[in-house]
Amino acid sequence: MILVTVGTQLPFDRLVKSVDTFANELSKPVLAQIGKGTYTPQNMKWIKNIEPKDFDNVFRDASVIVSHAGIGTVLTAKRFGKPIILVPRQAALGEHRNDHQLATVSQLVGRPGIYVAHTDDDLRNYLLEELDSPSHEDSSEAGRASLVTYLKNYITAV
Repeated sequence: MILVTVGTQLPFDRLVKSVDTFANELSKPVLAQIGKGTYTPQNMKWIKNIEPKDFDNVFRDASVIVSHAGIGTVLTAKRFGKPIILVPRQAALGEHRNDHQLATVSQLVGRPGIYVAHTDDDLRNYLLEELDSPSHEDSSEAGRASLVTYLKNYITAV
């Protein structure tokens, strides 16, 4: 299963609609957590919010994660060894108050198991590929710890 998650604080209809437009082409079913969005998916299963007690199980069952560039989701993907495709929210599109998510992905691009999609085509192409997970590259606790330390330092600097 492919899990699309937009977080719980802000809507991200652009991401949900993008995946929905080509969900029928994908070889795996898609579950989208759409949060406060107003777009209703037609080609994939969806839920407004996943209960915190169920989130780890849903995450564990997913083969790939598609998400806004939220640090919590990045760290959860690393913890579960799941590849993650990040689609940063953009302030110019009214998706956030500033472009900190663009800054975040600029620092994460190229790290094992992290993929950045700036366009719908990028996202579609990634979802049609077999993606390496961070566990294939670095399954050690040291690898996770270095990512956590890096992100904490980066967040403090931003």
